[in-house]
Amino acid sequence: MSPVSGPGGHAWLVKGDDAVLVGDVVRRLVTDLSGGDSLCVEDLGGDDVSVGSVVEACQTPPFLGDRRVVVARDVARFSADDIVPLLAWLVAPLDTTRLVMTAGPGRLNVKLANAVKKVGTVMESGPGQSRGDRAGWLDRQLAAAPVRLDRAAARRLAEHLGEDVSRLAALLETLAATYGQGARVGLAELEPYWGGAGGVPPWELTDALHTGQAAAALRALHRMLDGGARHPLALMATLHTHYAALLRVDGADVAGEAQAAELLGMAPYPAKKALEQARRMGSARVGRAVELLAAADVDLRGASGLPPQLVLEVLVARLCALARR
Repeated sequence: MSPVSGPGGHAWLVKGDDAVLVGDVVRRLVTDLSGGDSLCVEDLGGDDVSVGSVVEACQTPPFLGDRRVVVARDVARFSADDIVPLLAWLVAPLDTTRLVMTAGPGRLNVKLANAVKKVGTVMESGPGQSRGDRAGWLDRQLAAAPVRLDRAAARRLAEHLGEDVSRLAALLETLAATYGQGARVGLAELEPYWGGAGGVPPWELTDALHTGQAAAALRALHRMLDGGARHPLALMATLHTHYAALLRVDGADVAGEAQAAELLGMAPYPAKKALEQARRMGSARVGRAVELLAAADVDLRGASGLPPQLVLEVLVARLCALARR
């Protein structure tokens, strides 16, 4: 990773929902900026840290070196009024200071992000939500990795990790420590170290449901429950939202994905999929799917006395059978 980009390269803002991924990017960024000299790094974190203390650290000249690296964590928690002094500093940053900020889940002040872009870089630590974004992110991480995975190993690793990509950096470091820097790693060398399968995004389950692939649907279900640690009721809510979208477009007069997206309040691509799936299933089967979901929801809340996982497995099997009819 080459962290210094943008005019001047005085500030970096690392965003992301996963604290592990944000922390990994910040760690590598600070190492590059400081040259490995921890004495020039001041790390400011915690609820008691104010914008004033961040700006004061940024205005302090370096001691026994040519630069200071200031790390300010969770800046999204500051209000618009709070960040006024920080915005003023970013207009004319001290030439010897490199400021690294992090922002986790939550709304980030647009003025702060724009101010950083003028003197540095705003970075996304995670892979994004779409299949393409995740695949591209993983390819970039593997290209910069300390080991070289062959094509089969890289493909299986992507399938195995699923949504749990925060494990990737530690796994690559373990492989490098085991096989050596620059080593070529195949599937046989990879498997002993990759741990349990991670969770998968909801579309892997819903896509399998609509094609009637029971084995794939059950596999996705188990990975969402185990690797993804989703609560059964949360997973049921995901399924309800999905089939409710099919129900809405089934009875509506929509001519294409643009109208479907407007009706459902979602992006065009998932709206297009919902429209196609509703048309393929037809009104009777969409209605029956909603009935199956309602019955399973009651069972999950104790009506049947069956274990929650079994209730969901039966539901998935019935939805797949419904799609194959």
